[in-house]
Amino acid sequence: MRAWITLALAWTLCSLATADTLRPPLLLTARAAAQDLSGRWAYSKDLYRTGFTDINGWPAKPRMQRFRDVDVAATEAKGGVGFFEYDLDRAPMLDIPGAWNSALPELRYYDGLMWFQRRFDAPVKPGRRSFLRFEAVNYRSTVFLNGQEVGRHEGGFTPFVVEITQALRETGNRLVIGVDSKHDAQAIPAEITDWDLYGGITRPVKLFQTPATFIDDATLRLTDAGRLVGSLQLNGAQSANQAVSLRIATLGVTLQARTDTNGEARFDTAAPAGLKRWSPESPTLYDVEFEASGDRVRDRIGFRTIAVRGSEILLNGQPVTLRGISIHEEEVGPNPARRIDEAAARRLLTEVKTGLHGNYVRLSHYPHNETMLRVADELGLLVWSEIPVYWSIDWDTPAVLDRARRMQAETIYRDRNRAALILWSIGNETPVADNRTRFHTALAQTVRALDPSRLVSAALLVERQGDILHIADPLLPQLDVIAVNTYAGWYGDDTLEAVRQLRWDVPKDKPLLFSEFGADALAGFRDPVLKPKFSEDYQADYYRATLAMAAQVATLRGMSPWILKDFRSPRREHPVYQNGWNRKGLISETGQRKLAFDVLAEHYRAQRP
Repeated sequence: MRAWITLALAWTLCSLATADTLRPPLLLTARAAAQDLSGRWAYSKDLYRTGFTDINGWPAKPRMQRFRDVDVAATEAKGGVGFFEYDLDRAPMLDIPGAWNSALPELRYYDGLMWFQRRFDAPVKPGRRSFLRFEAVNYRSTVFLNGQEVGRHEGGFTPFVVEITQALRETGNRLVIGVDSKHDAQAIPAEITDWDLYGGITRPVKLFQTPATFIDDATLRLTDAGRLVGSLQLNGAQSANQAVSLRIATLGVTLQARTDTNGEARFDTAAPAGLKRWSPESPTLYDVEFEASGDRVRDRIGFRTIAVRGSEILLNGQPVTLRGISIHEEEVGPNPARRIDEAAARRLLTEVKTGLHGNYVRLSHYPHNETMLRVADELGLLVWSEIPVYWSIDWDTPAVLDRARRMQAETIYRDRNRAALILWSIGNETPVADNRTRFHTALAQTVRALDPSRLVSAALLVERQGDILHIADPLLPQLDVIAVNTYAGWYGDDTLEAVRQLRWDVPKDKPLLFSEFGADALAGFRDPVLKPKFSEDYQADYYRATLAMAAQVATLRGMSPWILKDFRSPRREHPVYQNGWNRKGLISETGQRKLAFDVLAEHYRAQRP
């Protein structure tokens, strides 16, 4: 009994942690000047984790410690009884950022610990501080610089920053990162998913140098009351009582403030009459400049409002229908490596904006590269962002909830200046149970505490009784927007004619989204007569039937069918149609459009205002 009470108390304290405790210690948002460490990195496989531990859990032997700052070749040349079982200076190389699974055939399904090394020089200036910002490392990472551990992080899709001021040297820096892609029951996501492993340093690593006291974070948004409100956070010994300023030159806005004892300053002013609100039809962005303590950062920010009223979603006070699609973070090409640069992001999002006539994209099932959000801002695509609380995880362990909440916070602090982002999702297809609902409720509370200006949703499962589909999830009171995944006509025994006859029993006081529906099709496989599953013909008819069914749902306010592009998944191994690919894309992995692409595009074209 005592153990149960202790666990319950720990879970409660975790769920009630304040927003301040979830704020990452370092953010470095909106900083442009940096030394990009992308390029060729050495790597060394370590499946049994001998770089950390020896047999029986003992500390690793020095001959195995890949993070040591030692010239192995020079030491070997001196002779003696000692020896090494690694040498990252002479190890093979691969391109970073990018998942190791796509680098070489022998690494395709490697899942475990990998060591990476990058040598670099850096100017060390008196009075300046130095940081490394990792935009994403999947999944657990331990960072060493010149033999000294400087940071750790867990989570494969959110940024983290480590300070290296004391460890950095002018020349010959040895940056070593131990990256462990292995997931367990307490990881987020857990061990089983329907997407690829993609271990490694999958997004850029950058070196930043700042003044001793610098702008760590700055934000600005438009409120429902028509005011511009924001904040600026200083980091450093001289953070308190500092004069700060905000400037939007094109609007003639200049604001002054002072930081409090915690180094934070706040801004609040009426929006100028000339401000143009951001929308998919007119994605206006403004250059916003923040300045304090001799430091300056700039961001491109759009201003809009988002709200719900009954079963309507209101963008800038007007009802909006979300014409969208779901996307995984994979670039178009036969061997994606989760290497999303601006060109790759534009390639994907342009298919949505101009190809499908869309105004919305669901970035599934984890926070995507920041570049995707910024390109969505520019193109005018509304965004759903999600953390990977996916299927089933350990709902009862407080540390797991804390991990999820920190992932959510890292995403919010990174992306809260993006006008495109309107929906925070707190989960996908999780099985209904009391412990799961408590977990999600804590996540919803986290989102509202950190960012009350956006809407909360989750992709739910449905219940079925005959031809009636119900949404009776106990999580509904925590959501602003209901979202459901439905695959009738693909999974199960329904004919497509039966799909057209399905009816929905849903709450009438909240907007509903179809967050997923879809059917597999191998690009180029046509059979207009039999229309078997996996054919383009069946997929196109599936879309026609599902769209006809959707048209009967009175509260439906949008959809994001599954999915824009075929994506890698080790679960999908039919030797003719799949071969490690989920084929529900409307385009193939190389960008070939399938018949269903035009079906959805025509549907959205007819819906445009």
